[in-house]
Amino acid sequence: MRSAPTILHLDMDAFYASAEQAAKPSLRGKAVVVGGLGPRGVVATASYEARRFGVHSAMPTAQARRLAPHAAYLTPRFTLYRDVSNQVMGLLRELSPLVEPLSLDEAFVDLEAGGAAFDSGSARVVGERLRADIRRVTGLRGSVGLAVSKMLAKIGSERAKPDGLVLIEPGTERELLAPLPVRVLPGVGPATGDHLRRAGITTVDEIAEAGQDELVRLLGRAHGTGLYAMALALDERPVVSEREGKSVSVEDTYDLDIHDRVRVRGEVARLAERCTRRLREAGRSGRTVVLKVRRYDFSTLTRSETLRGPTDDPAVVREAAARLLEGVDTTGGVRLLGVGVSGLADYTQEDLFAQAAGERAAAEAQAAAGADEPASQGPPVEAVDPVAPAAPEERRWPAGHDVVHAVHGPGWVQGSGVGRVTVRFETPTSAPGRVRTFRTDDPELSLSAPLPLVEGDGGADEG
Repeated sequence: MRSAPTILHLDMDAFYASAEQAAKPSLRGKAVVVGGLGPRGVVATASYEARRFGVHSAMPTAQARRLAPHAAYLTPRFTLYRDVSNQVMGLLRELSPLVEPLSLDEAFVDLEAGGAAFDSGSARVVGERLRADIRRVTGLRGSVGLAVSKMLAKIGSERAKPDGLVLIEPGTERELLAPLPVRVLPGVGPATGDHLRRAGITTVDEIAEAGQDELVRLLGRAHGTGLYAMALALDERPVVSEREGKSVSVEDTYDLDIHDRVRVRGEVARLAERCTRRLREAGRSGRTVVLKVRRYDFSTLTRSETLRGPTDDPAVVREAAARLLEGVDTTGGVRLLGVGVSGLADYTQEDLFAQAAGERAAAEAQAAAGADEPASQGPPVEAVDPVAPAAPEERRWPAGHDVVHAVHGPGWVQGSGVGRVTVRFETPTSAPGRVRTFRTDDPELSLSAPLPLVEGDGGADEG
């Protein structure tokens, strides 16, 4: 354990919702909920104004609407969030080479490794300067925790919310942890928490009082020993700049069950393309293709196929996923589909095109023998709309997404339906704008890239 609070944990405040408020002047200071808007949608982030009504992340959107019916409900814009996240992570990497991102809006930083701080005073100065830089560059706010360990730094940032900084002085850790609930410790989820509660242990202090032997008896040697050390504020985990991923996967949940087998094949093909795109962006390849299918009755099936060698070829992954799908009964309907690649390796040169050609030849031979048409012969991914079912009857206008009109300029979608789309024309740097309604097929209206949240920002690249 180090002797100075030089591990920093940053957590952006209500990140998605705050980004939407920064982008939309008419929503500033109002309740905003970002997440899935369909019947099975869940809340990704709620603004602090929405949280006052009891709305929180992971809550079903339908329940959120009952609690906060007048809130603005928006679909996520990950292009914008990734762009802002890259700006924030860039600021963190200026402080230290050891930055461990946990998500788009959360990361650990080892300030000592970068020579940015060496004691409490210098660490506090760095933390306050970081918060100011984030506000200047992105227009958003983040909370900072500083401590001698990752566990304590994260607890500090939670106590700092919203828009604050908490530095836990060395020597005060045990006193701070003692009254906190056991769930505050890493590795204590709902099941472990309930198990400890049944044993009469509800606070961190009670874990320490129970002793290591009792915890080992209750939870097993590895978990019990580790949890006892955490209760004593002992956390030796280092900040790791790169996390070795074990798999890359994508999945979609559908508002209405899919019964059309042709559409299911098209969705699997689209997911395979997205999955291999992520593989290539990470510079990785993988040997095992995994298909996940959640059916109408919530039963979930997983099928996998291991290839002869690692690949990042979309055709290979798409066709393997199609073969796996042929062994799954989707007659009753499908509510979720996912495609993943595991057994990851750094990209190695091999004749992937020959492998793809060989697998296509096998599929064609199967078709010639009278088998069902292979999924790879369906429409290419580019022909499947990323939001709507294949061959949509009208253009889709997701709530909250950016648009531009040939006459009125940039704005965002407030809502759509019955052949109409309502747009509020405003930008991150304008005053609250006017609302206008158009036909959904208006040729002068189109979706556009997100605008920069702060003047002079390079903005997001909608691609």
